[in-house]
Formats: sequence, C-alpha cells, structure tokens
Amino acid sequence: MNRPGANAAFETIYRSEKRRVLATLIRLLGGFEAAEEALQEAFTAAAERWPRDGIPQNPYAWLVSTGRFKAIDRWRKQARLAAAMPELTALADELYEPAVPEDISDDELRLIFTCCHPALAADARIALTLREVAGLTTEEIARAYIAPAPTIAQRIVRAKSKIREDAIPYEVPSHAQLPERLESVLRVIYLIFNEGYAATEGPGLTRADLCAEAIRLGRLMVDLLPDPEAMGLLALMLLHEARYHTRIDQAGDIILLEDQDRSLWDRRLINEAGALVEQAFAARNIGPYVLQAAIATVHANASTTEGTDWAQIVTLYDVLLRVDPSPIAALNRAAALSKRDGPEAGLAAIEAIIQQGQLQNYPLAYAARADMQRQLGMVEAAVDSYQRAIALTRQPAELRFLKSRLAALSSG
Repeated sequence: MNRPGANAAFETIYRSEKRRVLATLIRLLGGFEAAEEALQEAFTAAAERWPRDGIPQNPYAWLVSTGRFKAIDRWRKQARLAAAMPELTALADELYEPAVPEDISDDELRLIFTCCHPALAADARIALTLREVAGLTTEEIARAYIAPAPTIAQRIVRAKSKIREDAIPYEVPSHAQLPERLESVLRVIYLIFNEGYAATEGPGLTRADLCAEAIRLGRLMVDLLPDPEAMGLLALMLLHEARYHTRIDQAGDIILLEDQDRSLWDRRLINEAGALVEQAFAARNIGPYVLQAAIATVHANASTTEGTDWAQIVTLYDVLLRVDPSPIAALNRAAALSKRDGPEAGLAAIEAIIQQGQLQNYPLAYAARADMQRQLGMVEAAVDSYQRAIALTRQPAELRFLKSRLAALSSG
C-alpha cells in the first residue's frame, strides 16, 4: 500500500476503533491514565508500521495487543509493579496470540457503567463518559452542557480521581443495580447522538460515526434492560437517523425540515421506531425519551409540514415540560407553538425563555427568535437576532445558514 493510501486507512481506523480500543485497554490495564497513554502509543506504532508492513487483518486486536504490551513494558522499566511481575509476565505472554473479546461492545458497556457509577456526582458521570466513551473534546461537552469548558475539565478530573481512589469496579452491574444507573447511561447515549447529529466543530454538520455508535449502544441497552425509557431513546435516535441524509445538500448546507424530501426518509427505521414507541406507551411508564420519540413520530408520519399535527406536538411538549422541564424543550415547544398559533405566539414564548437567562449563550434560541421576527416583518430586530446567533455559532454549516438568512433579510 502506498503512503497516501495507508494514511487514509489509518485515519479511518483511528476514527472507527479508537473508542473501542480505549475501552478494552481500560479494562486490561485497570485505569484511565495508563489506558490513554497506551492508546496513543499503539496508534503511534501503527502510524510507523502500517505504511511499511500493511494494515493488519484485525486492526482492533493489533492495537489492543500493542497498547497493552507497551504499557506492560513501561511498567517493567519503571519498576512500579515489581510485586505483580508474575501476573504481568502472564499478560505479556498472551500478547503473542491476541484474541478479540467475545463481545467487543461489552468493554464499552462496562466503561459506560463505570463512568456512571452512583458514587460519582451526576454531572461528573455524564461529562466523564462523553469524554472517555464518545471521545468528545472538553469544548464539545461544554456545548452540550451549555457550561464553561474549564468547569467541565474539572468535573472530569475529579471523577477520574474518585474512580481511582474508591477502586470503583469496571463492570456491568447486576440486574438489580441497573435501574439506578439507567438515567445517567441513557443521558450519555443521548448526548453522544446529539453531538453526531449536530456536530460542535469540524467542517460537516454531522458525524455519522457518533450517531452510529449511539444507536448501537442504545440497542445494547434495550437488550440488557428493556425499560420504556431505553426503548424511547432508541426510537428517538432511529427517527432522527431516518432523515439523516436529507438534512444537508451536496454542498454540505442545511436543509430545513419543511424543505426535506420526505420520500427519502428511511421508512424501515421509522417503522421500527414506531413499534418501540407503542411498546413503551403500553408499559404506562412514560418518561422524557418516550415523549420526545412520540413527538418525532408525529413529524415522521406527516406527509408535509403543513399537514403536521402541530396541536398534538404542542400537547406532547406540555407533558414533557411537566415530566422533565428544560429550556431546550421549552424552545422547541415555542417553535411548535408558532406553527399552531402563529409567529406572534411563538415569539412571545421565546422572549420569555431568553429573559429567564438559561439560553443566553445558546445560538439556536436567537436564530429561532430571528426567524419569527422575520416572519412578522420586524426586519431590524431580526437582523440583530441573527447577528447575535452568528456571534455564538462555531459550526461552519450553521454559520453559512445563518449568514445566508441575514444576507437575504438585509437585501430586502
């Protein structure tokens, strides 16, 4: 393989396997720091050898073996684990016949449950899992939290220290312990999908790898614990995934929901999600993910934007805000309200949300306000709102969209 081809293959494998390799190394090496260092050493070795020797048949096993070998070799040289030398020797012997775990996903599931251990603070659980399982940057996590990046970094450091000091086990908990961890785990999977669906950084609006990873983890959770909320989350992700390829055009620019070609939506995924929503509602234990999935189902089953049952969507948002109040849900309700009752009602709702102060740094709040002001002919106010949204936006596709709206408005 030539150098450009090897480099391209390396980048692809890095993106697809990095999270799985890290999860397995954490299990094998017993800690985050050792595993992260071993991961970097393994990929450094791969960058050096693969262009010369070719891509191994099983890159995952090669990377795990190389990372583990380098960690053990480093420990031997540093003489930090002299008392454990017999065990290290046995581990090193296994490196020459590396075996893929029976279920690769188990390692990631174990890592999620470790990061979501109830001994950790709730906000630290999610931040740590997004960093270690999803591989998000601190800045990406901060955007998901609508919080400063240094705050997120401190949460992650404290969580790692807590796991190390309390010797929190790296394992999937017993069935009896699953419910107390479920909320945090589902929240993490949800945020992983959100980052893939609307990427914080990078040239593209979306990250297909994160969406696929979140859906895979969602399926694992439903298999492990068929709770209504787990089914609701999986359904929600499938419904968004069903229209994934209609959200951007060939230039990578945003296509709004009302302009998407609904004939291209994946009906197989929509039908699968619909069955999950029905099953979740039948359990009569309705939570926020089931409600969000129900809202997405109404959108998915409408043939046009005009034909969408906006009254039902507003009602579902009303229930969602009682079950799980959040400014983002309130913003989405305001958008639906504008479709049901007109832009005046939607604008009034958005102004009230912004005045509360929780979305002062959230660009989509100002973008939604600008859109309603535009519809009402409030040109000067809309220009100001678009400019505010642009100042807060970093994602290139979103920036292009907002600037095009502003340019169209400014040109009359």
